[in-house]
Amino acid sequence: MVKPISKKISESTVHRLSIYYRALVALENENYKTISSKELAKREKLTPAQVRKDLSFFGSFGTRGLGYPVTELKHKIAGIMGLSSLWNVALIGVGNIGSALVSYKEFAKQGFNIKLIFDNDQRKIGSNHKGITVSDIRYFKKLSNLEKIDMVIIAVPASSAQAVCDDVVEAGIKAILNFAPINLKVPDDIILRNQNMCIELEHLSFALTKRP
Repeated sequence: MVKPISKKISESTVHRLSIYYRALVALENENYKTISSKELAKREKLTPAQVRKDLSFFGSFGTRGLGYPVTELKHKIAGIMGLSSLWNVALIGVGNIGSALVSYKEFAKQGFNIKLIFDNDQRKIGSNHKGITVSDIRYFKKLSNLEKIDMVIIAVPASSAQAVCDDVVEAGIKAILNFAPINLKVPDDIILRNQNMCIELEHLSFALTKRP
């Protein structure tokens, strides 16, 4: 049973829920019927206590001594994460990153439907990317309202990212995934996630530098 959430859930817990979900998908494909918190933790280099604590925020799962039913837990986590819904997504910027994102098939499998693509380059406007026609960014507000866009992915150069973000916010979009290498400023009611690949590589660089 999934219980109502009475406290704020940390970002690290939400991140681990995504990890558990992917692990359960893999386990289901491997024909696992049940898995214990110890086994799940071992696969993801966590502790059994951490797994149990994370899941306890959302209700009671599994049976002591028998473990978690893999398929059932996968569906429940999908519901918690909103993966049971279909989300309409718009992509702004069809450079190298944007083009790769449009081609990424896992988005549709997870319920993230890229319905609109925008750019300001006249050479790209009107072209076709995986069956989607690139629209002029000037018509973002009108088209995003027509298509009932829930989320926007920004994949534009840093120099134009904030202006694009401001237009997205003005259009009433509340969820933004930013791939531009810049920290965007948004109102408090906007959900913003940043994916900065340089920072991730710097993290790896730090880890390698500190290895014995």
